[in-house]
Amino acid sequence: MSSYLRETAGGVILEVLLQPRASRNEVVGPHGDGLKIRITAAPVAGAANKQLLKFLAKTLKLPRNHLSIQSGTTSRNKSIAIQGVSKAEVLERLEVL
Repeated sequence: MSSYLRETAGGVILEVLLQPRASRNEVVGPHGDGLKIRITAAPVAGAANKQLLKFLAKTLKLPRNHLSIQSGTTSRNKSIAIQGVSKAEVLERLEVL
């Protein structure tokens, strides 16, 4: 079903394909093995990573400290660890299929 999302003991891992310098922040949808997300920030000094986590926290209605980048801090392909939610909750809140 959703290859970009898998459950772990404490929450879920979300595989993201990040597109920085977009015209607006938005969840585009599935793209390959990841979920494509557009962010307005440039990939300079971690700005895009910070904005990505802030955007996801707001979209998922979770505290920012429940999200962390597990891998891919310098790559467009990232693994985001999200604590305290189930796979179904994340899919519902992201409103993607």
